Amino acid sequence: MAGAAKSTAKTATRSAKTSPTAAQRAWLKRGLDQPGGKLPLFDHNGQRVNPRMVRACMDRGWAEPWFENPLKPDWLVCKLTEDGRKAAGA
Repeated sequence: MAGAAKSTAKTATRSAKTSPTAAQRAWLKRGLDQPGGKLPLFDHNGQRVNPRMVRACMDRGWAEPWFENPLKPDWLVCKLTEDGRKAAGA
């Protein structure tokens, strides 16, 4: 029973965090000036954006899938949500 209580408390703590990390905020901001709020697949150095960060932003409702890339089905092509615009500081 105690393990279930800890698990529930941990989940509540995660969902209570509504502020993006510095890396998440920087990535979200890059979508503010793009048509449709498209979020980049690559960072400023040409490196692919970490898929775990993308999924974390999706889990928090800041980004959502836009479309599937038929050439690279494992790449997440996302766009900002309204909550994502707020989180980015728009």
